[in-house]
Amino acid sequence: MTDSDADGVNPEQSAAAEPRLSIAAQYTKDQSFENPGAPGSLTKSAKAPSINVGIDVQVRRGAEPNYEVELKVSVQAKQEETTVFLAELLYGGVFQLFNIPAETLQPVLLIECPRLLFPFARRIIADMTRDGGYPPLMLDNIDFSQLYRQRMAQLQAEAEAAKQ
Repeated sequence: MTDSDADGVNPEQSAAAEPRLSIAAQYTKDQSFENPGAPGSLTKSAKAPSINVGIDVQVRRGAEPNYEVELKVSVQAKQEETTVFLAELLYGGVFQLFNIPAETLQPVLLIECPRLLFPFARRIIADMTRDGGYPPLMLDNIDFSQLYRQRMAQLQAEAEAAKQ
């Protein structure tokens, strides 16, 4: 006799069919830090530099059930027109997805996976700036859901413009 829950479904079978995401690997794929004005730029300035942060997410399908998700973080600090430092990080992860419905696959890959990678990328950026002689740059949290909605709206607008 097999165990079953109140609905008569084997718990092991129902658990196997539930959507699941697991992280198989995380890694730094590429990183660079440029400090073009050092050591002069390391002296205390009366004015904090302006910081410009860029985020990009790329996804590649691997062997079933693997997907590689890359989170690219670019940081540029400028004092007026002078570059204080540039930091770039390409941080990746291999995610295994099981039983994810097709209509939710893209949001999972472009929202949830980068959300899981971001704290590690944030720490690496903080370490890079600290090791470059500056206070650690603690990036604000990123709303990957909002970035995804903006990108989808942009793609839709481009598609409508192409029809005209």
